[in-house]
Amino acid sequence: MSTFKQEPHKLLLIPGPIEVTDEVLYANAYPPVAHTSADFIPIFGDSIRLTRELLYSSDAQIFLIAGSGTLGWDQVSSNLIEPGEEVLVLNSGYFGDSFSDCLKTYGAKVDEIRADFGAAVSKSDLEKALLAKKYKAVAFTHVDTSTGVLSDAKMVGETVKAISPDSLVILDGVCSVASEEIRMDDWSIDAVISASQKGLGAPPGLSIVAVSQAALKVSATRKTPVTSYYASWKRWLPIMNAYESGKPMYFATPPVNLIRAYHTSLKQITRAAPSLADRFKLHKEASQRVKDAVAELGLKQVPTDPYYAANGMSAVYLPDGLGVADLVPRLAQRDVVITGGLHKDYKDKYFRIGHMGVTAVNPERGDLDKLIAALKDSVREAIASKKLQSRTENKRTTQVRPRPYLRTTSARL
Repeated sequence: MSTFKQEPHKLLLIPGPIEVTDEVLYANAYPPVAHTSADFIPIFGDSIRLTRELLYSSDAQIFLIAGSGTLGWDQVSSNLIEPGEEVLVLNSGYFGDSFSDCLKTYGAKVDEIRADFGAAVSKSDLEKALLAKKYKAVAFTHVDTSTGVLSDAKMVGETVKAISPDSLVILDGVCSVASEEIRMDDWSIDAVISASQKGLGAPPGLSIVAVSQAALKVSATRKTPVTSYYASWKRWLPIMNAYESGKPMYFATPPVNLIRAYHTSLKQITRAAPSLADRFKLHKEASQRVKDAVAELGLKQVPTDPYYAANGMSAVYLPDGLGVADLVPRLAQRDVVITGGLHKDYKDKYFRIGHMGVTAVNPERGDLDKLIAALKDSVREAIASKKLQSRTENKRTTQVRPRPYLRTTSARL
């Protein structure tokens, strides 16, 4: 058992990257090994199996590739969509915009249902769109990190398959996997995109994609060549199959240290207490605790309906008269790191907090206690400072008065 402990640092509570355990960080610092070595092969293969288990899937194909979560968009766009094909994007924020851009880059014809800021796309609007046109795929962001809105993945999957059973359902779960329940098989999800640095509790740098066998067949039988080299599943599928079966194979060097760290986190998530089901429950409890603290301060959440509020993060409107620069640096002075808004139209009006992974499921760390105390102190201090500044400015305005005009006369001698 290692005695490794992380260096003291500010508590990282943004919506990713997140805090990681000592064991995960230590695994990432392990001396590098050959990606074809007997030490690494079982770690890679087991990471594939555990990722599948985390998503409640019996046969999804897992791709673990060096890259950010954004690489997942490129994977599904280049492998599943051929130029000219129709895709429907359910847009609930900044990352819906970006997903659409990526799909268009690979030649997709994209229609969007754009939810109001802070809202998710409704079932009725989705049904209407599906009845009006045939789509190759329906894509949506499960938790849009820019708004903290949680879309109803179960509803989306079931609605699409009921009306348009041949349409693929693509879920961007970069900010939801491991902090929100995703039942890939039961909910008819064909692709789940994620990344290592959020709910999955590992350092950044690993693109994680799960693909249904039906979607994999669509990719294998496409009429035109895959329009990416690095993201091509035709090249990566033999690699993943080889490692899962206990054999090495080479296309591009995998990030051996990062996969070791990811594997360590996966074992903590799926093989240790609390159980996977309990982890989702603990995320909900942590989320409610943060949102209750926000409400006590008189602040309002960005999600317009609590049902659509994410459990791994919170997006909160700033108090009237305050900007991001009035609040975020004050928390940093108290060794707590949060971040400002991201949506282009509202980014200066709200802030965002991440409360996923070890922060949510390991209460003995005291992360939420520290966050809530720092948030309360910082908000009150920022409001008091703004009031003092306003009074000072008003006082200066009233003190600066024009001097009266003095009329003088001179006597003639």
